[in-house]
Amino acid sequence: MSRLFQTPFGDVYPHYVAKTIRKGQSVEDLDDIITWLTGFSKAELDQHIANQTTFEEFFKQAKLNENAELITGTICGVKIQEIEDPLMKKIRYLDKVVDEIAAGRPLEKVKRKQS
Repeated sequence: MSRLFQTPFGDVYPHYVAKTIRKGQSVEDLDDIITWLTGFSKAELDQHIANQTTFEEFFKQAKLNENAELITGTICGVKIQEIEDPLMKKIRYLDKVVDEIAAGRPLEKVKRKQS
């Protein structure tokens, strides 16, 4: 099991925020994309941060967006679609959409839709 699975989401979230701000984007868009992906409300997201919910528990409780499988590309040198572990794939989906928001990609494009 990856050490990342037991890492609290609240320990990583400030890094997502810092990256987003550093690249001139809004925390509101960051939170919007995280809630889109996970199905959590902003209040539920804040609760997970405060409760130090591990990534494993965070994604166990999440209702992943039905279009999450449309998130493709490379993250950390690995193609998302080639990741076999379901939890690691969900974490990399999150990493990918955070990167896209931080890079200034429009929110409506980051929120994948079926064609």
